[in-house]
Amino acid sequence: YPPALRSTERIMQTGRRRMRSIPQAAVARTRRNKPRGHAAGFTLLEMLVVIMIILILAGMAAGRYEKSVLRAKEATLKQDLFVMRQAIQQYTLDKQAAPTSLDDLVQAKYLGGIPTDPITRAKNWHLDFENVLLTPEQTSSGVTDVHSTSDAISPFENTAYSTW
Repeated sequence: YPPALRSTERIMQTGRRRMRSIPQAAVARTRRNKPRGHAAGFTLLEMLVVIMIILILAGMAAGRYEKSVLRAKEATLKQDLFVMRQAIQQYTLDKQAAPTSLDDLVQAKYLGGIPTDPITRAKNWHLDFENVLLTPEQTSSGVTDVHSTSDAISPFENTAYSTW
């Protein structure tokens, strides 16, 4: 041994091979285990399995997304109908006459504007006109209720939107 070697290095080299640091040992081990001539990467089968899993998860997410959008539309429809019905009642009680259209509610500031039906995406609402008087002081009849014009059926409640 060269005289420059310290005693600890002589001990390490006698009878054992010289110890490497851990990262170098791990790198050397992985290099030895790789087959020669093959590039590192994924096989076609592995890629197909991953793509199929991604497609299945995307399909499940799309179905849930569509249902949540429909639930949000239904909740908006219910809220809009409630607000318009409240405005019709309040207008009738305040003015002692029922409104003749939804425009009367907007002009009298009972509604900020006629809401868009979230199901049909239009501002056309089915109005019910009846000769019902809410109070003895009421002078004329007019709009008493409002409904959606959509004939579609709710998949969650199994009723037509026009009956809400």
